[in-house]
Amino acid sequence: MQQRLGQRLEQQQQGIDMSPLLDVVFILLIFFIVTTVFVRETGVDVDKPQAVSASQLEQLVILIAITDQGAVYYDGSNIGVDGVQPTVEQLLRERTRPVVLQVDKTVPADLLVKVLDAAKLAGASQVSLATVAE
Repeated sequence: MQQRLGQRLEQQQQGIDMSPLLDVVFILLIFFIVTTVFVRETGVDVDKPQAVSASQLEQLVILIAITDQGAVYYDGSNIGVDGVQPTVEQLLRERTRPVVLQVDKTVPADLLVKVLDAAKLAGASQVSLATVAE
């Protein structure tokens, strides 16, 4: 009887306890999920014009796209020109950040000015145009 008990104890001690390792892996997973920065894309492809003076902006920007059909998109939904001001106002309440307009190169200037004005009226201190560097 004691011999069987001794064999069982030896078998239990030979295995590696994986629970501390799993705890560490889950803590690391939670850390990386919490610290990840998510960038909201506009959800549409825009043929941007080229510029020689293009520069890289920070990751935390408000991206608004204007397509060649004249539709204005934010986060994959068509907000139209009238939806730019309330959308930007709401996003600027959370944190002050620049607005970047991804405008198709065939968009008329009057539509671009309307969207630009709406973003400025919403309180955006910096409005930039996204371009493709040469």
